[in-house]
Amino acid sequence: MTPPVLWTPPDSLLQRCELGAYRRERGFDTYEALWRWSVTETEAFWASIWDRYGVGERGETVLASAEMPGAQWFPGTLVNYAEHAFRDRDPAALAIIAGGEDREDAPITWGELQEQTRRIAAGLRALGVTKGDRVAAYLPNIPETVAAFLATASLGAVWSSCSPDFGSRSVIDRFAQIEPKVLIAVRRYRYNGREFDRSEALAEITAEMPGARTFILGEDEWPATDAPLTFEKVPFDHPLWVLYSSGTTGLPKAIVQSQGGILLEHLKVLRLHADAQRGDRLFWFTTTGWMMWNYIVSGLLTDATILLYDGSPGYPSLDALWDFAARTRMTSFGTSASYIGACMKAGVEPAAGRDLSALKAVGSTGSPLSPEGFRWVYEHVGEDTWLFSMSGGTDLCTAFVGGVAELPVYEGELQARSLGAAVESWDPDGQPHIGEVGELVLTKPMPSMPIYFWGDADGAKYREAYFDTYPGVWRHGDWIEITERGTAIISGRSDATINRGGIRMGTAEIYRAVLAVDAVTDALVVDVPVEGEDAWMPLFVVLRDGEELTDDVIKAIRTRVREDCSPRHVPSDIIEVAEVPRTLSGKVLELPVKRILMGTPPEQAASRDSLANPAALDPFVELAASRTSGTG
Repeated sequence: MTPPVLWTPPDSLLQRCELGAYRRERGFDTYEALWRWSVTETEAFWASIWDRYGVGERGETVLASAEMPGAQWFPGTLVNYAEHAFRDRDPAALAIIAGGEDREDAPITWGELQEQTRRIAAGLRALGVTKGDRVAAYLPNIPETVAAFLATASLGAVWSSCSPDFGSRSVIDRFAQIEPKVLIAVRRYRYNGREFDRSEALAEITAEMPGARTFILGEDEWPATDAPLTFEKVPFDHPLWVLYSSGTTGLPKAIVQSQGGILLEHLKVLRLHADAQRGDRLFWFTTTGWMMWNYIVSGLLTDATILLYDGSPGYPSLDALWDFAARTRMTSFGTSASYIGACMKAGVEPAAGRDLSALKAVGSTGSPLSPEGFRWVYEHVGEDTWLFSMSGGTDLCTAFVGGVAELPVYEGELQARSLGAAVESWDPDGQPHIGEVGELVLTKPMPSMPIYFWGDADGAKYREAYFDTYPGVWRHGDWIEITERGTAIISGRSDATINRGGIRMGTAEIYRAVLAVDAVTDALVVDVPVEGEDAWMPLFVVLRDGEELTDDVIKAIRTRVREDCSPRHVPSDIIEVAEVPRTLSGKVLELPVKRILMGTPPEQAASRDSLANPAALDPFVELAASRTSGTG
């Protein structure tokens, strides 16, 4: 059954959008035809992105080897990400508007950003940083962090960041792997109306990295110098930054992406798919510990202004970000599906009492956005809003399914596969299919795929992570359905599938049903095998303040799952918990909880230091112990 169309692009957008201009230049009548060309003529497509955005001189060879892993892009070419960001800028034009809790919104011009970057680059050189050295940042989402990243990139050094709300063990597990030469940090940060002192955590971090020089923002000063801002040209595949996997079951994987790969991919996704143009103001709520920070900072590769917000999205209420949108004349509001869900539950009315007339688009990622979330945006933000739900990952630092300004928005569906992303849905036999749920795979390389994992000398961890299931084909670990319309539906992680009586269902579909019950604000479901019996499928729910897990609430949940999913997926038990355990990037801990309930020692199932709320794991550990002892 085809879901309703919630939005169609107006003529003004069809005429203005950069994707349309690009499509017409290439001689294609439809987006589908353009996408198909982009994934069959891979070299021609990426060469066209390089040429369209003036990345620099390039040789004739675009893709020396298409083998995965190990694709070799643009051999012999030299680039610099920061140089491209600063090229041909009007010093008086706005680069950044920065806001946050209890602070005035601050405009930063391109001239000011360049001067700050110049000083930091000189300071890093004075600290001995050269090409290939690592610079680690324990910093909030503020303009100084952006300038420090650009300064690092200008030197050909390698950037890596964590948010100051990360615990010391989580930071050490990440940064110690890459042995930074310099650590830039803050001693305090503000969140949810409180100031937090990180002196003790900072002491623990620096003690574990004795080779790193530490620079404290607000206490140390970058040197006063007239040294100009220069740019170290590096090979296309030279490291730009290190991102990290969640690290729930061991050390986080240190994912290395290249200067050229990120530059090319982010030029494509932000200019063509996000349609970032002069006069636009782009925002994504994020911390420096999530890949969406890297994504929104790459908005500086476009002619738009980027907006930063430091602090809690819920302080003093969930209206804070909508107020920020109104004040800054935001044109694109990026957030997570969980934030939209929280606004729905709290009864937030974004368009009531504030001027959101500049807001043209809302982006959502992090987890699948429910059909109810789609409807809420159109009912409460604006019926003329372009809502683009995206799916991708830290692994490529991009979305390979997401927004297309020329296409309609169907309720609950992502608009299309991204250009250059050869996304397919595969059945259990490794064959592509349409209209059915299957494994999300990429059959062709993309420039922003990791060049390697740090410390993975023989590439074994890299191959195991993505290529063990289908040699030579990237298996991402999500369930996806490609519809006959070319849209996509993501239904959760394929390794957290609920299989009941042979009927497989992604957890996202079950959460969609459960969260439709007004009393429920969050949920976690797992399927635990039991020897000699049917599997045990407990559903853990977080209730709205003032609600109790009464028989009526339990009945409402069971009824909703039975009607929206299937009778086989009605949970065995419904158990109330205070909160759902999540990673630092907000992902639900389904697999570690399943392992704990199957008897895996908690310390082996999940690293508490990788959790945003470590205490949330305790009820599951207690439940596992009671089941083992026979008291549960």
